[in-house]
Amino acid sequence: MHRKCFALIIFLLLTAGWTCAQQPANDPIGEALFPPELVMQHQQAIGLTDPQKEFLKTELRKMQLRFTELQWQLSDELEKMVALVKQETLDEPAVLAQLDKVLNAEREIKRLQFSLLIHIRNNLTPEQRARLSELKRGK
Repeated sequence: MHRKCFALIIFLLLTAGWTCAQQPANDPIGEALFPPELVMQHQQAIGLTDPQKEFLKTELRKMQLRFTELQWQLSDELEKMVALVKQETLDEPAVLAQLDKVLNAEREIKRLQFSLLIHIRNNLTPEQRARLSELKRGK
């Protein structure tokens, strides 16, 4: 039962975050940023240089390490949340304080993801960004 409840909370939190992260059709922020998969998929089309490729690999490695740490932290905080909400009578201040810890961990993950997108964009030339924008739009 504990695993099912824990899995359900993780699912709800991640789907809520994913749903909120869905970008509207006209998203000026999303249009200005490029996910690493897009850059890797079109590296020849945009003329990605060897130093740029190495930069991207290094950034992805650094971010993945931090992301893994944050996932562990989030999992730990969620497990504590499960223990709190399974009690017969809920201690509202304690549950809300734990919720803040869960939300802070999620915030750090999203911040890390956004930081990676900024690093990628700053490493591309204006011409590469323009070409990626075209490719994103399907041109």
